[in-house]
Amino acid sequence: MNKRTKSIIQFTVLLGVGILLAWLSIKSVWGERDKIADSFATANYFWVGVSIAIAFLSHYLRAFRWNYLLKPLGYSVKPANALGAVLVGYFANYGLPRMGELTRCTLVAKYDDVPFEVALGTVITERIVDMLLLVAIFVLTLFAQFSQLKTLAVEYIVDPLMGKLSGISAQPVKFIILISLAIIAFIGFMLIRKRLAKALTGKFGNIIKGFGNGLSSVKDIDKKFQFIALSIAIWASYFYSLYACFFAFAGTSDLGHSECLVLLLFGTFGVVFSPGGLGAYPAIITALLTATYHVEIISAVAFPWMAWTSQFILVVVLGIISLILLPIINKNKSDVVS
Repeated sequence: MNKRTKSIIQFTVLLGVGILLAWLSIKSVWGERDKIADSFATANYFWVGVSIAIAFLSHYLRAFRWNYLLKPLGYSVKPANALGAVLVGYFANYGLPRMGELTRCTLVAKYDDVPFEVALGTVITERIVDMLLLVAIFVLTLFAQFSQLKTLAVEYIVDPLMGKLSGISAQPVKFIILISLAIIAFIGFMLIRKRLAKALTGKFGNIIKGFGNGLSSVKDIDKKFQFIALSIAIWASYFYSLYACFFAFAGTSDLGHSECLVLLLFGTFGVVFSPGGLGAYPAIITALLTATYHVEIISAVAFPWMAWTSQFILVVVLGIISLILLPIINKNKSDVVS
């Protein structure tokens, strides 16, 4: 099975899961569809517009920051090309997972003569920086919403786990089987540990080393403070783009910065889970709003769908426009092969 076939299968499975989650989310509130439709009709679209504008700013900042990683390597991308490539990349991610990164690198390789491998290396570095900032957001969220996160952990992790353990302890046969499986797993690990060590020094080890090299390339940036400031500004834009949507609905207008941190953190996982976050993002946000912050169901459903749909429309429209304009503003370059 080649990589393209695997990617298509992966996309199909994730898309199917996303559609299933979207269907379950809509089915659970189908009886309230008229009220939800009315909620969309009466929403304050000024704040939706503000959210979209801030989201566009995040894309622009990401494109602008890209040259900070490319210049130490001896390359640069024209601002219009960088922005267009970023937007087309986001658009492509709705087609196949991780296709956006490849598309983005292909475009600058064609229009700005940046070697594909070099561009991909900088994109990997970006992802590592984003991961570190996501960890920082998790720490901030832990301090800002500790009691809420503790309640979630107890309700959805600790209590179910303790229930399972108590059920096992009440049935000696299951307990013995579980202990036996644990012993077999330990013995198996001891037998294959040498192979694991070789894997860490082989291809898998090279992957880890590559991530390390990508992160270390940040030290070669001439203007480190500006790069860090831009990185923070990108995630601040993500944050305030979501925060602005609070004011579009009466049921979420009272939520504050701490609540937005939680939604941003868990919503990010939803975007990773399915293509563009379809189904997963609204389902996660709705569950958090109703279970943790006791937002009435109409606003709890309408808010994430409004936030997700507005971002989807922004990316699709600007992605298509970029696909049209990039060949025009780079007339001296031949068209990119699709």
